[in-house]
Amino acid sequence: MAYWLLKTEPDEYSIDDLRNEPSGHARWDGIRNYQARNLLRDEVSRGDEVLIYHSQCKPVGVVGCGEVTREAYPDPAQFDPENHYFDPKASPESPRWFCVDIRFKAAFPRTVQLAEIKREPSLADMVLLRQGRLSVQPVREAEWQHILAMAARSQ
Repeated sequence: MAYWLLKTEPDEYSIDDLRNEPSGHARWDGIRNYQARNLLRDEVSRGDEVLIYHSQCKPVGVVGCGEVTREAYPDPAQFDPENHYFDPKASPESPRWFCVDIRFKAAFPRTVQLAEIKREPSLADMVLLRQGRLSVQPVREAEWQHILAMAARSQ
């Protein structure tokens, strides 16, 4: 099992949207960065744990966690000309973009804010702090445990 951080803009899709999915899981799609795509396609596996990170909001930070329920498959949005994520260079025979399915596990009692994460010496090497704009990023097990502990304590 591996650990990941997945970024989302809560006005597009939030932890509450994931929690309220009628099917119990959701397609994590719309990834349009090659490095993030490669991680999603080649390394994210069923059963991996994910931190859900809200970006482009106040406050930004980790708001909960989930689990991967389906490994990478071609993102259907890339084939739909009506979709915001349509890619005219993609075809079913040669997809360019991939997605995974995840399920909700927990919403944290509070947001673990980016500013807090930056203050933690044991988190100084997180990809989040070195390559902040990457929407899919690996998290070490010790980092995962530290974030969970931070979420459980009062600010």
